[in-house]
Amino acid sequence: MTSTIPAAATREAYPFGLIQLVEEGVDVVAIDADLSVSTMGYQFGEKYPDRWHTVGVAEQNMVGIAAGLAASGKVAFIASFAAFLPGRCYDQLRTSVAQPRGGMNVKCVASHGGVTVGEDGMSAQAIEDLALATSLIPFDVIVPADFEETKQAVVAVGKTTRPAYVRTGRPKIAGLYDSSYRFEIGKSSQLQAGTDVTLIACGVMVDVSLKAAALLANEGVSARVVNMATIKPIDRAAVLAAARETGAIVTAEEHQTHGGLGTAVARVLAEELPTPIAFVGVDRYGTSGKWDELLGYFHLTPERVAQAAREAIARKR
Repeated sequence: MTSTIPAAATREAYPFGLIQLVEEGVDVVAIDADLSVSTMGYQFGEKYPDRWHTVGVAEQNMVGIAAGLAASGKVAFIASFAAFLPGRCYDQLRTSVAQPRGGMNVKCVASHGGVTVGEDGMSAQAIEDLALATSLIPFDVIVPADFEETKQAVVAVGKTTRPAYVRTGRPKIAGLYDSSYRFEIGKSSQLQAGTDVTLIACGVMVDVSLKAAALLANEGVSARVVNMATIKPIDRAAVLAAARETGAIVTAEEHQTHGGLGTAVARVLAEELPTPIAFVGVDRYGTSGKWDELLGYFHLTPERVAQAAREAIARKR
């Protein structure tokens, strides 16, 4: 991890992951639904046109086509905005991908997730997508924190036979990892040690949580920061270690607090080790604005994460 890594949008990593998979011999095909300039899938199509298809504004058809290609032995990637994938085609994902054969080999890469889609406004701000994706039983669900992690996550899901959902974002955000990092599905990454509270975050909220930890350090509070990129299957061992060793948890996500990271962490704690926990997420629909200003509008800020940490610590026995 280094501060010299340039900022980049996680969506920009998608074609690099696809290209790496092909170069490593994986039989990839990629399909887009009229948004390839935004999902960045077109860059893969320019390099491998025989592995690239676009279906127009027809997300539901895209899912069915991908399921058919997967049934024929291909590793099928599909991409659109998170508001449309899974928002517009949940039924097709459920009946054509999740249910047959225990799960078809289809990988969803949903760009423009969360509220940082920005000026596109409320209807395009996907704050339910993780709840929908985690409800699909065989799906792995991943929210990477930067460009490098996203590229590696795309490669990782491409090498499994399970369906997967990878959420990417629109804005350029801080780089956290260099090429020495090794992403693994179901494993978290501890970015900072701490003894008083653990901040468990995903996506853009990982960097926000690191900044929150710095604020807490000024008050003499030692905060562990964990990047929980894989929401499903969650890293139960890391959650339980955080509970045992710090005694208080905060989850931070660019998603509503129902059905996403917070729900997954709380379930682990409820089942094995009840621990004070506070949740930072979205609790209302949004508005149009610049992406960084919207983080403030929704209180997805270092100050709010730090306050949640104080609240969780205060409830320690």
